Amino acid sequence: MQQRELVVTLWRQTWPMAIGVLALLGFQLVDSAFIARLGTAPLAAQSFTFPLSFLIIGIQVGMGIAIAALISRALGADEQARARRLSSLVLVAGGGVIGGLVVALWLLQVPIFQLIGADDNALGYIRSYWGPQLFSAWLGALLYFIYSVFRAHGDTRTPGKIMVLSSLINLVLDPLFIFGVGPWDGWGLPGAAWATVVAFSTGLLITGRQLVHRQWVAKEGGWQESLRSWRPFMGIAAPAMVSQLMPPLAAMLAISTVAGLGDAQVAAWGLASRLETLSLMAILALTMSLPPWLGRCYGAGDWGQIQQVMSLALKVAVIWQLSLGVLLALGAPWLAMVLAGNPEVQGELTLLIRFLLPSYAALGVCMLVVSAGNALGWPLRAMLLSSARLFICYLPCLWLGAQLYGWIGLAAGAAVGNILAGLTAWVLLRRILSRPHRQVGS
Repeated sequence: MQQRELVVTLWRQTWPMAIGVLALLGFQLVDSAFIARLGTAPLAAQSFTFPLSFLIIGIQVGMGIAIAALISRALGADEQARARRLSSLVLVAGGGVIGGLVVALWLLQVPIFQLIGADDNALGYIRSYWGPQLFSAWLGALLYFIYSVFRAHGDTRTPGKIMVLSSLINLVLDPLFIFGVGPWDGWGLPGAAWATVVAFSTGLLITGRQLVHRQWVAKEGGWQESLRSWRPFMGIAAPAMVSQLMPPLAAMLAISTVAGLGDAQVAAWGLASRLETLSLMAILALTMSLPPWLGRCYGAGDWGQIQQVMSLALKVAVIWQLSLGVLLALGAPWLAMVLAGNPEVQGELTLLIRFLLPSYAALGVCMLVVSAGNALGWPLRAMLLSSARLFICYLPCLWLGAQLYGWIGLAAGAAVGNILAGLTAWVLLRRILSRPHRQVGS
């Protein structure tokens, strides 16, 4: 494929998901911005829930990677009936797995939140919020699995549109459900979660009908397909889920470090976490759009195109993310003022933005290499890279910085950890793709 064609194809595959991810993550940041108006304590309480929310997302993303990989390979082999069976199977199994996890997190909420540093005041807020938040997380997982089926069929526009629609619904309902209207005072912190429930439910109704209309699911043959596909599915999904579970585990360890510095720091860290995912929208869109494309190339043995695609994706990621990071770092005080109501939280958030946002260029490289590894038959390497990023590069630097220089050291240490992770991923990718049978033109 010529370079111009490659750029056009990458753009067409990625921009709908980028817009969708921007909308989806944007409403999560909007949630936090509205909650910040309730006070520092509710915002800090919500921040304590982020690691467990990321835990659910990690499992659903790992399963989504396997879904997209297996269905795209089946379609590449012209096994249309099998692709439909796989779609039905993973939707049912995925809903069951996430449902079980949600129930466990509800039952164990008190000891888990106490373990990561939540005090009695924070637990009071969390109790009212955690139930609807878990329900919205389960609905969001089902919606994500449907998005994975669409992406495996090469349709990134429909998921992108639904993400935008659900974000708009959430944006409208957030202030109504949190603060109320007229004589109704609203639900406060839980209102943010209930707004998300309505938004995701609407998305599920629309995408579910589309899935049936396009005949991408099968009513029969699920049991036989499960016997045939569970090994390859777990071969991809298990390492991918372990890779995706590393970030929430690291987030729990990180926020336990931050909790020792005060409520304002916890609140600022929570806002920075939301801003991180939003600023990484292009990277996240690429991690969704690339695997089906790379999976088809992998099935055809076209390592030349794989190298071209990865080279282009990494260049786009570094240039875009570094430019955005520097721009947001320059505007950090004004951005913090918009997001945080408390002046103390604004100051702490400004510092985080200045250190962390530019370092996400390197983090983006690592994320793309991990995503490619799962699509190209290197799930174990991808898992090990994720582990190294968090537990060798990121957390030790963050902890050491906090011990030596407090809040500013924590921010600088996290940035250094991201840079080290990006360099490690880049070296690993070059080493793997330099093998003789994976050379361009082979």
